[in-house]
Amino acid sequence: MSTAIVSPEEWLQARLELLEEEKRLTHARDDVNRRRRALPRMRMDEQYVFETERGPRTLAELFDGRSQLIVYHFMFGAEDSEGCPHCSFWADSYNGTPVHLAHRDTTFVLASRAPLAALHAYKRRMGWDLEWVSTLGSDFNYDLGVSFTPEQQAHGAMYNFAPMEHPMPDREGLSVFAKDPDGAVYRTYSTYARGIDQLNAAYQLLDLTPKGRDEEAYAMPQEWVRRHDEYD
Repeated sequence: MSTAIVSPEEWLQARLELLEEEKRLTHARDDVNRRRRALPRMRMDEQYVFETERGPRTLAELFDGRSQLIVYHFMFGAEDSEGCPHCSFWADSYNGTPVHLAHRDTTFVLASRAPLAALHAYKRRMGWDLEWVSTLGSDFNYDLGVSFTPEQQAHGAMYNFAPMEHPMPDREGLSVFAKDPDGAVYRTYSTYARGIDQLNAAYQLLDLTPKGRDEEAYAMPQEWVRRHDEYD
């Protein structure tokens, strides 16, 4: 962290130099976004069925009449009593967003293995107005690479397109799907681990401050994170 105290002229010069770097990063991100949109699509032939507040619905039905669907893979296993605090940290950034996405032909949902009743109870506790569906009883989480069988945990599993170093039942991620006019569903994108970093509004704001995320003193990043109703 810089502690230098400079004149207004020196500060402006330093800021303009960084601005050039920021512009290069913005342009590079624009290019990556274009390449992401141009990725080939994988047809989803499996007829996954989810438990929702409107009853059982297929993956195609989750689109809710739109052509694009974003699914955040929220860590909340069937045996868990509450949702993951870190996924909760991310979900706080999503609340209020789906109404805007809907006006760009996009539906947003959370998806977890926990029973629907547990998801709804936790959603009420957190005060979120988000669509949350249960994948319990389907292979959706396993096929999308965010849940792992006991055998996979014991003998190795793939996560984030690579062998997982510390196997656990569930991990975080986000997947994007598209539906064509004939109703066929395609997987267009998935990202995991630090791939979802940019989706956390709190982190993006902290990155603008002198202290940044200020996590160096912790053994693990996000060790300080609590559910928003658990901070002192």
